[in-house]
Amino acid sequence: MILNIGGVIETATWKDKVDAILLAWQAGQEGGNSVADVFSGVKNPSGKLTMTFPVDYHNHPSAENFPGFPAHDPSEVFYKEGIYVGYRYFNTFGIKPSYEFGFGKSYTTFEYSDLKISDSTFEDEIEVTVKVKNTGKVTGKEVVQVYISAPTNLADKPSEELRAFAKTKALKPGKSEKLKFTLKAKDLASFIDEQSAWITEKGTYTVKIGASSLDIQLTEDFSVAKDITVEKVNNVFDLDAKMETLKN
Repeated sequence: MILNIGGVIETATWKDKVDAILLAWQAGQEGGNSVADVFSGVKNPSGKLTMTFPVDYHNHPSAENFPGFPAHDPSEVFYKEGIYVGYRYFNTFGIKPSYEFGFGKSYTTFEYSDLKISDSTFEDEIEVTVKVKNTGKVTGKEVVQVYISAPTNLADKPSEELRAFAKTKALKPGKSEKLKFTLKAKDLASFIDEQSAWITEKGTYTVKIGASSLDIQLTEDFSVAKDITVEKVNNVFDLDAKMETLKN
């Protein structure tokens, strides 16, 4: 099955009836050549999903809010899902998708190992390294994703958020590459409404290295000793109506 599409579609009811699915997106005039290259094995696909493919539309929390009210002629809509958009919602609330954010297969397989963090306590920045090895039979590339779980004393937060990613070079069978990610305070920060600021909260953080948002391969913890105010902003647009958003 070749999907020549521009957005998410329903796949749960038919995906087990085909041998494979190639998500070509809208490839344009070279779409035929690119699809043929992948099908024939000239090229090994290495893309990853940038959105969640749900089992059902109503699995999205926004389904309850959109298109607004009154239903027959909507004039107002409240985005009550708040920060829980995409994988942040599906992961945090344990909603099983058809295909998760970050998912993507290739003609080979990869092994993750040797996750190391430069320091157990964060100060100005921290370095994360991981080794990726091609354990299959053909040359391929892998997209390594770095998710972070943060403390939740100052604000409600998703179970984890993508904070960095990188693709390996083309690895021949049996070959490996070490990838390095540098995380700064702004990469760890969340917006705290009460303080009108982006703050890296003190506490324990968990680095989760994965092949997708649900395929986490390795984890490691580090700590932040005190709150770090990354950016202070002006509270210009106050809410003009009270609104309760979704909380974990």
